[in-house]
Amino acid sequence: MRDYHPPKELLAGRTILVTGAGDGIGREAAIAFANHGATVILLGRTIAKLEAVYDTIEAAGGVKPAIYPMNLEGASPHDYTELAETLGKEFGSLEGLLHNAAHLPYLSRLDDYDPGIWHQVMQVNLNAPFLLTQACLPLLRKAEDASIVFTGDHVGRESKAYWGAYGVSKFGLEGLMRLLAEETRGSSNIRVNSFAPGPTRTKLRMLAFPGEDLETVKTADQLMPDYLWLMGPDSIGTSGQMLEYGG
Repeated sequence: MRDYHPPKELLAGRTILVTGAGDGIGREAAIAFANHGATVILLGRTIAKLEAVYDTIEAAGGVKPAIYPMNLEGASPHDYTELAETLGKEFGSLEGLLHNAAHLPYLSRLDDYDPGIWHQVMQVNLNAPFLLTQACLPLLRKAEDASIVFTGDHVGRESKAYWGAYGVSKFGLEGLMRLLAEETRGSSNIRVNSFAPGPTRTKLRMLAFPGEDLETVKTADQLMPDYLWLMGPDSIGTSGQMLEYGG
């Protein structure tokens, strides 16, 4: 998909919700989607970061986005229902949902892992995608075609020591993706996939590998052909797949 050249209006008329839109991959994806015609809903915890992305999109001439601040760690099921109701009133349907937000506090052996931190990671990385997807499914079903993309990780596909709650949450995310893909196959126009971006120059990566030479790691914008393909109509018919950068 790195050789994919999306047309400028690939996502015209589509509304796409991006979590973790204030930073890293989420930020780049939101900008790329808007630059290709989508109305992007920027969801994140820090309003200032979301406003900066909003301004970047407007300055580039992209479709005017929307901002929806939400702290996934503390959000309740009612908060997700309220979000979906708001989106329904404002946009009518939802053509795309990118689950990008993630929490990685530290690497540690299970013996030493703090139970409270474990709960926080599961809440952001696994429970939030479930609750958000569940709330948005009626809006996604209203679309002519819709794409749900879960951002995966190799440590959620092949166990590695010390990745703790983050690694386990990513395994759970892959299971959620495949379950939902099976439940929607043949019964709706929703396609569901996961995409593992691999080593990318983000703050999350820096937390896990603080001594890494960043010049050896790809930037988030290099991933955008993959995300655009997954969100656009060219990926219709692809569902239930664990995809990866360069795969």
